[in-house]
Amino acid sequence: MSLLKRLKSSRLAILILLFVISIPTFIKMARPGYFPMHDDMQAMRVLQLDRCVNDGQLPCRWVPDMGYGYGYPQFIFYSPLPYYSMEAFHLLGFSLLDSVKIVMSLGFLLAGMTMYLLGSSLWGRAGGLLSAILYLYAPYRASDLYSRGAVAEFTAMVFLPLIFYAIREFIKTKQTKNLIILSLSYAGLLLSHNLTTLAFTPLAAIWGLFYLYHYRRFRLLPHLIFSALLGVGLSAFFILPAFFEKPFVHLETMTVGYFNYLAHFVSLGQLFFSSFWGFGSSELGPYDDLGFAIGTLHWFLLGIALIFALLRFRRQRQYSLPVLLLGLFFISSVFMTHQRSVFIWNNLPFLKYFQFPWRFLVIATFASSAAGGSLLAFTSHLPTRKWLLITLSFLVILLNFNFFKPQSWINITDQEKFSGPSWDKQMTISIFDYLPIFANMPPSQPAPNQPELLEGAATVTDYQKGSHWQSGNLEVISDQATIRLPLFYYPGFTLTLDNKTHPLTYDNPLGLITFTTPQGNHSFHVKLESTPIRRFSDILTLASLACLIIFSIRVYNQKKN
Repeated sequence: MSLLKRLKSSRLAILILLFVISIPTFIKMARPGYFPMHDDMQAMRVLQLDRCVNDGQLPCRWVPDMGYGYGYPQFIFYSPLPYYSMEAFHLLGFSLLDSVKIVMSLGFLLAGMTMYLLGSSLWGRAGGLLSAILYLYAPYRASDLYSRGAVAEFTAMVFLPLIFYAIREFIKTKQTKNLIILSLSYAGLLLSHNLTTLAFTPLAAIWGLFYLYHYRRFRLLPHLIFSALLGVGLSAFFILPAFFEKPFVHLETMTVGYFNYLAHFVSLGQLFFSSFWGFGSSELGPYDDLGFAIGTLHWFLLGIALIFALLRFRRQRQYSLPVLLLGLFFISSVFMTHQRSVFIWNNLPFLKYFQFPWRFLVIATFASSAAGGSLLAFTSHLPTRKWLLITLSFLVILLNFNFFKPQSWINITDQEKFSGPSWDKQMTISIFDYLPIFANMPPSQPAPNQPELLEGAATVTDYQKGSHWQSGNLEVISDQATIRLPLFYYPGFTLTLDNKTHPLTYDNPLGLITFTTPQGNHSFHVKLESTPIRRFSDILTLASLACLIIFSIRVYNQKKN
């Protein structure tokens, strides 16, 4: 085989091609500075995670500067995977802002690659390439990142094709390496965005059951369940505390007022026929300043694919069946974005946490992109198929590439981002979300630089503040003194006075840690410790990781032998 033909057939050539094709989706970020977005907290979260890492707080749960400087249980509840990825690049020497932009760019590239993996397994290389391009240039992906700054949801979309691929390939080939892929990709999804996980998991289960029936291999079901549970175990350090510690934080503001789902259904016109593009907000009715288009070619190619699937159902069942299933997922997800689905939203209480019904466009984008590539499988007998691929790919890019850019650009450095008014804003954005329940209200002023003396006469020296701890020395002159720390109370915080456990209280409007000390010289140290659920979750994650490593070694040795 000639070198040229070998290159054409190699995976490396496909990866290089996908990289080149994906460049327009992120090229506008490849410059110094940063851009505004709805959730302009990405770099701040990385900064806070960096302080956890430098402090040895792993996994990071409590961050020191948010909550107006009183601290916050940020990474107990907020999906951590994108930020650990950004922190990895920061540790390699990149600035915080550049680390954020690198991971954003990788989100485009990796999503294209995982969709190619799924598409090529379903429709062949040409179909896989078209599916990847559709996924790369889906309008909702551009809106997700450049308008909303929804990095968690954006990252989650990398794992959706990988999960479908692993399920199908394991059932089809019985190769156990696909169970490892499934565990890792499901863990990645769980650690990226819990709402996307909720929406996608039932579809993955249906996809798996369909192929178990199709190949008559129901005996493989326990293997799939074990693999998925292993993914849950890998992510346990995050998902279990996030679930069981919900009663300890304010959640009420996340589902009322602007965030009530009833205000954010979209019309069919917005989804299928509107060419509007905006960087503003979702509003009541069809007057949003934000684009919700699925993509003209996305839904059009899906429609053509469904027609082929019905007309050629008997002759090309291997293509027709997955297309029909993906079409069902697409229709269901579009229905969930429309007000006609309100009876479902009203009767499933957990859906209120989605806040915006148009979040289901994640599923619509995934399903339409995956199914769109099937057109090249149905037309594989045509001699002009190569030109069909080139033409459709060109049209998809031409119609959508202009969406992939920020509204504006700011020449700013890390130092400028985290100082002055910008720093004050970063400390207080969405301050009521996950505010400890022991605080009746969010603070209106930044935390003081020193502990407060409430009663008695005392001085504080050598006061220090880490990511999840505070310490200092006290000289109490009066019979006793009452000290209040600039730190929200949260379950797990323990206080030691002179290296002995000491009682603390938090019965004040902000729920700040307060304690009383007797006369004399003392040293105090308060730190967020593990609770039983956190300890169990961490152990479960480590045990799952060990299990995965052992399983991977066995798979490798079996393949080698």
